Amino acid sequence: MVITMTAGTAVIMWLGELITDRGIGNGMSIMIFCRVVATFPSSLWGVQTSQGWAVFAIVMVIGLIPVAAVIFIEQAQRRIPVQYARRMVGRKMFGGSSTYIPLKVNQAGIIPVIFASSLLYLPAMAVQFNQTSTSPVLQFINKYLVSGDNPLYMAVYFLLIIFFTYFYVSITFNPEEVADNMKKYGGFIPGIRAGKPTEDYLAYVLSRITFPGAMYLGLISLVPLIAFAMINADQNFPFGGTSILIMVGVALDTVKQIESQLQQRNYEGFLR
Repeated sequence: MVITMTAGTAVIMWLGELITDRGIGNGMSIMIFCRVVATFPSSLWGVQTSQGWAVFAIVMVIGLIPVAAVIFIEQAQRRIPVQYARRMVGRKMFGGSSTYIPLKVNQAGIIPVIFASSLLYLPAMAVQFNQTSTSPVLQFINKYLVSGDNPLYMAVYFLLIIFFTYFYVSITFNPEEVADNMKKYGGFIPGIRAGKPTEDYLAYVLSRITFPGAMYLGLISLVPLIAFAMINADQNFPFGGTSILIMVGVALDTVKQIESQLQQRNYEGFLR
């Protein structure tokens, strides 16, 4: 079994690299996207067969809300203007251009959701390996931290997503490094002095913009758990969680890369 799983993983990684080299976008993301899209119709039909056409229609109407929210938040960004001073190099003038630093609202992607769900899987594994134990700690875990429809489980899951969002953003975006690079190449934010004030300003804006991103990830991830508690849906509820994040995120990224490829060849664009 271990050899089979290792070989299958190697083949999937090889196929992902081929798609990345020869196609458009990240190969592994596209393969995961295809997997999620392939199971989406069956998940919707499962809601209809178990709950009926009335609940199915309500799920379809309400399900458009998280889809629209994901599209809006994934494209939302805070643009910090950056001005580069002019400088003379020999007889030529360099610099004097204006650009911006794009800070996405969802800077962390789906990584916090994966981290939080993986961490909450450990208590369930501990209970599974000690089913005959009478320990009060294991009984508490089995009662509150195993089932996804428990309010305490949802609260812990939500708080873990917020924590991992801030943690992942803090290790992927370094305001000190960005401020040093701007100062090195003569760049500055209008109204902010270069150096330490720029670093403090970037850290302040990043912390402010990460909060709605963390709340957004937490609420989207709770949609399947709430649906499981309210309409007794299965764990493969189509709207919400990582499935919507993967589908919308990969689709938007692929469209952007197609647009960039077409613009390099002097076409009007993909959506015109």
